[in-house]
Amino acid sequence: MYKKKIDMSRLPKHIAFIMDGNGRWAQARGQQRSYGHIAGADTLEATLRCATKLGIPYVTFYAFSTENWNRPQSEVNTLLDLMLKHLEENIFMNNDVKFLLIGDLENMPDNLRNASIQLMDKTKNNKAITMAVAFNYSSRWELAYVTRQIADEVKRGELNINDISAETIDSHMATRTMPNPDLLIRTGGEQRLSNFLLWQTAYSELYFTDTYWPDFDDECLYKAIVDYQGRQRRFGKTGEQVSEENK
Repeated sequence: MYKKKIDMSRLPKHIAFIMDGNGRWAQARGQQRSYGHIAGADTLEATLRCATKLGIPYVTFYAFSTENWNRPQSEVNTLLDLMLKHLEENIFMNNDVKFLLIGDLENMPDNLRNASIQLMDKTKNNKAITMAVAFNYSSRWELAYVTRQIADEVKRGELNINDISAETIDSHMATRTMPNPDLLIRTGGEQRLSNFLLWQTAYSELYFTDTYWPDFDDECLYKAIVDYQGRQRRFGKTGEQVSEENK
């Protein structure tokens, strides 16, 4: 129903997803939370395929935050196992997907870090879509990391402190090879960013849905895109200015 309403000439270039509600989806079915994460991994793959078919160039999925290490160990183990399993599958090469991992690689299990680095290298020339997975990621970690990098360049005399700008920060972010998200979708009913891409989403359109992530299907994505296309993106300008520019 919603797919027919999409204006294919005005698709978002980058969609970011906060995949929330896996545990609650499982508990509502009398299952362990881990069961929801397994179902959610299938939804991620289906969403990636749908975005690829639509022609969305970039997608980013928030898979595991730096705070998620505080969850029950059994749930953490399931998330780590799922990540490793899906890094080994052929979905990336078979669908011409370029894989990026954004997050704190240094404080990540060795097997997961090595598998991620290998997959990024293997898929670096793929062109259909770029899929970034935020794992062991938080915006506060990223901003602190970028600040240290810039400070070190100033200390070494490679950068003048007066030349630091928003563009300088952009060029050091984990997402520097991608445009900032046009649309951020959060499932599961919560309406917050949860420490995800805080710098990059300064002008993103935010879309919140009560649908739990395992139930987020193609039709849900189409609906979110239609909603996005119904908004006027002003970037600080007036509505009249934007309308005039779009004539």
